Amino acid sequence: MRIAIIALGSRGDVQPHVALGVGLRRAGHAVRVVTSSDFADLVRAHGLEFCDTGVSTEAIANEMHDLLEAGNVLKIMAAMGASAERVAVQAATTGLSACEGSDGIVSGLGGLFVAYALAEKLAVPFMPAYLYPFAPTGELPGVLTPVPQTPLTTWANAPSHRITQQLLWQPSRSADVAVREQVLGLEPSGFWGPFAAMEGADALSLYGYSQHVIPVPRDWPPQNHVTGYWFLEPSAEWRPPAELVAFLEAGPPPVYIGFGSMGSKNPEATADMVLEALRRTNQRGVLSTGWGGLKTNDLPDSVFMVGSIPHAWLFPRMAAIVHHGGAGTTAAALSAGVPSIVTPVMGDQSFWARRVSDLGVGPRSVPRRQLTVERLSRAIETAISDEPMRAQSAALGEQIRAEDGTSVAVRLIEQWMQRSP
Repeated sequence: MRIAIIALGSRGDVQPHVALGVGLRRAGHAVRVVTSSDFADLVRAHGLEFCDTGVSTEAIANEMHDLLEAGNVLKIMAAMGASAERVAVQAATTGLSACEGSDGIVSGLGGLFVAYALAEKLAVPFMPAYLYPFAPTGELPGVLTPVPQTPLTTWANAPSHRITQQLLWQPSRSADVAVREQVLGLEPSGFWGPFAAMEGADALSLYGYSQHVIPVPRDWPPQNHVTGYWFLEPSAEWRPPAELVAFLEAGPPPVYIGFGSMGSKNPEATADMVLEALRRTNQRGVLSTGWGGLKTNDLPDSVFMVGSIPHAWLFPRMAAIVHHGGAGTTAAALSAGVPSIVTPVMGDQSFWARRVSDLGVGPRSVPRRQLTVERLSRAIETAISDEPMRAQSAALGEQIRAEDGTSVAVRLIEQWMQRSP
C-alpha cells in the first residue's frame, strides 16, 4: 500500500504520526509524511518520505507567544482562524500533489479537515488518527471543554464533545471553504462541519493512547480503536551528547523541566524561577529550551541545559518530569514511569493534567500563568517524596510499555484497507 500521512502541529502532534509511518514502512508499505519543514529531519531520519507543507509551525507558534502564555482558548482560536486560511490552502496545495497515487490518507487532528477533503477529492479511504478522545461519549468530557466529573454533571459529557468539535471547526470554516472551492473544486462542508459525515461512514478511527490511561468508552462504536501509544524510538544514528551522559552519571537522577512549544515572553525569568525551585528542593535539573527559548547565562553545576533530546531516552533517567501537558510529552512521561508535574497552558493540556492527577501519577497541576517558585517547589517535593505516587507511576509505566500501539494500529489499517472498495 501507499499511505500518505498528514501531520500538522507541534512536535508532540507530529512525532506519534511519524512513529505510525515507521510501523507502516516496516510492514512493507510506502509512506509519505506531509508536515512542516520544522520536522523534515525527523521524518527523513526514520526513513520516510518527506513533503513540505510550506508553512513553519514553529514560526506560527512564535507569532502567538503572548496569546499562548495568557491561555485564553477563545482568543487563541480566533487568532488561529485568522491565519488558518493561508496555512490550509498551502497545505492542501502541496498535499494534493503529495497524496496523488496514495491508497489511503491518515491524519491527526491538526490536518483533519484538509486531509478529509483531499481523501474526498482523490476518492481514497480516510483514516483519522487521534491522540486523545474525540468521538462523543457520555463517559468522558471533551478535551477542550472540561466538565467536573460528579454524578450531577456527567450529563454534560456527551454534548461537551460536540462543543469541542465546534471550537475546532468554526475558526476553520472559511479556510475549509477556500481549500475545497479554490484548490480542490469541491462543495463546501455544511455549517456544522464534516463530523456527521465522518461518523456516519463507519470508517476506521484510531486513537493513539493507552487504555490504561483512558479506558475505552463503552458507548463508542466498534470502528473506534484505542491501540496504545505510538512511540518513536531514536533513529539508529542518534547518540546522546557525551556531556549529558557524564552529567547524568555524576549524581542522582535529576528533575526534567521543559515546556515544549509553549513560548514565554520572558524566558530568562522563567529560567530563574526554575533554578530557584531546584535550589530550594536540593534537586539536580535538566532544562529543555524548547521552542520557548528558555535560557540562562549562569547555570550552576547541578543543572544541564539541553535542546532536542528524544524523550524515550531521557525521561526514564529522570526523578520527575515538569512539562506543559502536551499529548506527546505526557505520553512519554507516563511511559517513563516517573511522576509528572503538569503546568498546562492551553488546549488539551488541562485535560491531560487532570488525567495525570486522577491516575495518582503526579500532583495537582498548576496552570503555567499561575506558576511560582513556591508552587513549583512544593510540586517537586511531592513528586520526589510521595512513595505511593512513585509506585503508581512505575506500575502505569510498565503497563504502557507492555503495549505495542503502533503494531496494533498498522494491523487495523491493513485490515480496513482490505475491506475498503
